[in-house]
Amino acid sequence: MNLLSLYLLRPLTKTQIEYSLDLNLIKGVENGYFGHNEHYHVVLAPFGVLTLIAEEKKEILNALSLLNISLEDENLITQDYPIMMDGDLAKNFEITNEVILLRDTSPLSLNIIALAISQSVGLEHYEKRLDTLFAQSRHIVESIHTFSISRRSHLMSFVKRLALTRHDMVSNLLLLDKPNILWDDGDAEALYNRLAFILELYDRHEIALSKLAQIKEDVMLVMDIINHKKSEFLEWIIIILIGVEIVMGLYDFFLK
Repeated sequence: MNLLSLYLLRPLTKTQIEYSLDLNLIKGVENGYFGHNEHYHVVLAPFGVLTLIAEEKKEILNALSLLNISLEDENLITQDYPIMMDGDLAKNFEITNEVILLRDTSPLSLNIIALAISQSVGLEHYEKRLDTLFAQSRHIVESIHTFSISRRSHLMSFVKRLALTRHDMVSNLLLLDKPNILWDDGDAEALYNRLAFILELYDRHEIALSKLAQIKEDVMLVMDIINHKKSEFLEWIIIILIGVEIVMGLYDFFLK
């Protein structure tokens, strides 16, 4: 079997997928949806990643065509993984960097695999967003000595994007909490944990969060400096006003 996960550049609703692929989607793992027909198994993650599993790659390409998704789009984030069946496996599964081997398949095992790969794709999306934010934060630090009336508002807008990115990563990717279904199924938990290890989900998530923390520190430093400069500017205005008042008072005194 072939698996392809992709981050949707435009949102697709449950109804759109059902209509386009002629299948019914029902509630799956972690508020996602899944469904299947004679051609493919489909999983829609709640954070905008679609996973297609089919016997032949051409069936996946056909599904993408029906959904008006082109793999030629350079902004499209995808990950694929071959899934092979081996009834002689001593254990339920074996996973390497190249292939997922299963002794037998079930909707649950396919959904668990799809969830892990989807989280990897979603994490890559946020990693790319973080690269952009990191470059912007460097520009902010480098331009710290330049004067701009709108600097403070731009910083506040940047801080807002930073906070929303962190919130989305933590709440959407579901990497801080183990999926509920795993608490009651040891085999599903072992399958998910092995995939998470192979895909380095937790390490990548921690690195992403540490980058967010570094960007936050840089922005807070710049805001402190800007606030200090603003306070210093106001102090000089007060000093100048006091000086003007003294001069005018002395002028009036000597006139009298």
